[in-house]
Amino acid sequence: MEKPISNDPLHGVTLKKILEDLVAYYGFDTLGELINIKCFNDNPSIKSSLTFLRKTEWARKKVEELYIRTLPKL
Repeated sequence: MEKPISNDPLHGVTLKKILEDLVAYYGFDTLGELINIKCFNDNPSIKSSLTFLRKTEWARKKVEELYIRTLPKL
């Protein structure tokens, strides 16, 4: 019996990969304009942003939604 294929576009994609792709595509400046959170606007880094996003569900959801909208461009 075969396993069904997931329809979730985030299936198997880590938060770190999502963030790295978004930063590579937009840069922290534009990312901070698109999602106005301190970890993108005040001394941003991948590490500090991951720490914040792992603890803050509403912010992580915004990043995931942006990633899904950006996927066709990546």
